[in-house]
Amino acid sequence: MPFMVRTGRLFWKLLLALWVSMLLTIAGVFGYVQITGQSPPTDQGGPKAGAIQVAPLISAGLATLITGAALAWYLSRPLHHLRRALHQAAEGNLDTRVQPLMGTRRDEITDLAREFDWMATQLQRLTESRKQLLHDISHELRSPLTRMEAAIGLLRQDPAQAPAMIERIERESDRLDALIEELLTLHRLEAGADRSGGARVDVVELLRAIADDAEFEAQATSRAVLIDAPGEFVTAVNGELIYRAIENVVRNAVKFTPPSSAVEIVAHIAADGSELTIQVKDRGPGVPPRMLEAIFEPFTRVEGSEAVRGVGLGLAIARRAVTLHGGRVDAAPRDGGGLEITIRIPARHQPSDAKYS
Repeated sequence: MPFMVRTGRLFWKLLLALWVSMLLTIAGVFGYVQITGQSPPTDQGGPKAGAIQVAPLISAGLATLITGAALAWYLSRPLHHLRRALHQAAEGNLDTRVQPLMGTRRDEITDLAREFDWMATQLQRLTESRKQLLHDISHELRSPLTRMEAAIGLLRQDPAQAPAMIERIERESDRLDALIEELLTLHRLEAGADRSGGARVDVVELLRAIADDAEFEAQATSRAVLIDAPGEFVTAVNGELIYRAIENVVRNAVKFTPPSSAVEIVAHIAADGSELTIQVKDRGPGVPPRMLEAIFEPFTRVEGSEAVRGVGLGLAIARRAVTLHGGRVDAAPRDGGGLEITIRIPARHQPSDAKYS
């Protein structure tokens, strides 16, 4: 009984199926011999023609039993490992791996084990990132709340500081509002919302409007925003999300580029009109090569950027919004210092367009 529990039902089903199939084959051959009256040649004094030869049947049955048991074990054992790994993963043990238990075998079951290990790795990474995200959110929410509590405490102690403390409370309230708005946007993007084609929008025109607003704000800090975006690129997108994505990248560049320098925006439309490429270049401190991907994760801050106001959600939202539209957002060091963000947005058509094509 313990052996049966350890091997599982599949083992016994495979063994029984293999054994029965072989026995039926032997019985079929024997029946054919009986019906046709043919029989294997025999020596004088041997068994008569048509007689049942028990010894060969028993030998064939035993051979089938042994071979079937080995084959059934070979097939059912790795599935037992997979079942146990799935049970452990369901209990939260996402560090479980199956492929090392497969030994040297190379077949479809091994491929399935490899896929399971990849799935477990992805789930483990996702779970850890979620935990880190919750930790970062709680920290980012706690900081302005702590400052607001401190301002209220000082206001109670010295009412003469009311104007300054009220201004501080309003400032922290605005930060909380902006943070919550960005968190809601990030949640919508990660939940896969707004996957519809949306309205047809000229993205180049959107880009020019964003650059004009950024230029107006940058002038107050002796910065400039230069744009080279000829032509038009009309495509079906969620205008709000694409606007938010490009704006986050441009504003991020303006924040990090030093005074008396310029942020350069260059837009290029593919010759066949299939893609719009937007490059946003600044002269800021840049990003270490090892962090060029990390900056697109929520709440990631580059060392030395603590003095720049922000919570580290802008680039994360930008990449998710563009990816949702089938595009890409990448970062690379800029020649001569600084950072270059490249946004690629493919041409998309509304589902209804196909009716008239």
